[in-house]
Amino acid sequence: MKEKILVLEDEIGIRSFVSINLKREGYEIIEAGSGSEAIEQLSNHPDISIALLDVMLPDMSGIDVCKFIRQQFDQIGVIMLTAKGQEEDKLEGFISGADDYIVKPFSIKELLVRVSALIRRVKKDDNKLKSNEIISDPFVLNIDKRKLYKNGLEIELTPTEFSIVKYLMVNAKKSLSRDQILNEVWGSNYLYDFKIVDVNIRRIRNKIEDDPSKPKYIQTVWGYGYCFRKDE
Repeated sequence: MKEKILVLEDEIGIRSFVSINLKREGYEIIEAGSGSEAIEQLSNHPDISIALLDVMLPDMSGIDVCKFIRQQFDQIGVIMLTAKGQEEDKLEGFISGADDYIVKPFSIKELLVRVSALIRRVKKDDNKLKSNEIISDPFVLNIDKRKLYKNGLEIELTPTEFSIVKYLMVNAKKSLSRDQILNEVWGSNYLYDFKIVDVNIRRIRNKIEDDPSKPKYIQTVWGYGYCFRKDE
């Protein structure tokens, strides 16, 4: 079955160009020219795998659409498309729940690489693990269902957040550098700095920690990276 991709872009020329190239790669494309149309398409197609969201739209920001996705369809991968290159715009996109960020103008090759990498994170491709669960009290990470539970209650994670948590839990008690996390989750071709790791860790802590300002489970290794604490 073809993976569905939502392309939200108000400039029809760019939208058509992106859509045509994604179709050539075998994806099923759903187009939208406004934020409201994108929300309608998401409601009609809940099996969308990835949403490509332009930030500057005529009716609402693509970041607002991203926030809607995170509230209603947390399993969907999100890539922001924008002409803005300022650091604060990137961080705003990541904080709103985006998995990746591409600045216009971009090459179609770069976009296809990013889409393919995110598809792998969204799909259930965890055959390397012998068990379908990782248990570290009070957490249970179900690999097959791609769900995290704390004290029996599900914690909603984005595809990228799930990949980070899985990598940390598989390597529990090991100090993992930001570079290792970046390569594992986003791939070795990722061009951005380590702030994307820090922003995602912050989001995860807000979801799993009893007190995010004093993290107990995901600990910072200062000047290096992070470590998942595992009870003995």
